[in-house]
Amino acid sequence: MARIFITGSSDGLGLLTAKSLKDKGHVVVLHARNAKRKADTLIKIQGVGTVLTGDLSDIEETKALAEEVNRSGSFDVIIHNAGVYNTSAQQIFSVNVLAPYILTCLVQKPKRLIYLTSGMHFSGQPRLEYFKTSIERITYSDSKLHVLMLCKAIARKWTDVYANAVNPGWVPTKMGGAGAPDDLQKGYETQVWLATGNDEQAKVSDRYFFHQKAERSNPDADNILLQERFIALCEEITGVAFIG
Repeated sequence: MARIFITGSSDGLGLLTAKSLKDKGHVVVLHARNAKRKADTLIKIQGVGTVLTGDLSDIEETKALAEEVNRSGSFDVIIHNAGVYNTSAQQIFSVNVLAPYILTCLVQKPKRLIYLTSGMHFSGQPRLEYFKTSIERITYSDSKLHVLMLCKAIARKWTDVYANAVNPGWVPTKMGGAGAPDDLQKGYETQVWLATGNDEQAKVSDRYFFHQKAERSNPDADNILLQERFIALCEEITGVAFIG
């Protein structure tokens, strides 16, 4: 039985992942943006004792969430599922990029880390020069490339952790829309498998997965100089240092 924390798990893929893991007997701690969403989440998924709250668009609230996570005990797995799409560039940058960086740095290191990215990262660009001056020019696709860069940097630096990224596909959630063509169940099965699977294919690191298969990703994500610059900028913006 594993202890698993999932960000952005009050609905969508995060909630489906949490339900699947709970049904398999694992202890799952969920996350919601605020108290109202927490109350709604406790109704949606029965028998979960803990739902932590924190607005990931706010740096200080994200830091406070990290403290809450640590107070609740150590985790075997952390799934960085939270993400936003149809909103401002500042919100996209804060939730999709800065929040997973902050939580990765501040939360006690788990055995497995899973970051949700997107197939749209292929059209993303690093745009690191905009981090401090022109956030409004950063797109959703860019943010998902940044998530993958973070994942690969962690995999390189923390060799005792399985750190992988998942493209869940374009699935019919609130974010994806009712007309999304990909299979909803396959959208969360890879996260569940990477979180708890004991076969050799799941016990790997530095991979980009789509439907339980490792695939190629945007080569910019593997650029170590870009990774290091990315981490340095995130540290400068958030005031949170990465301890390698």
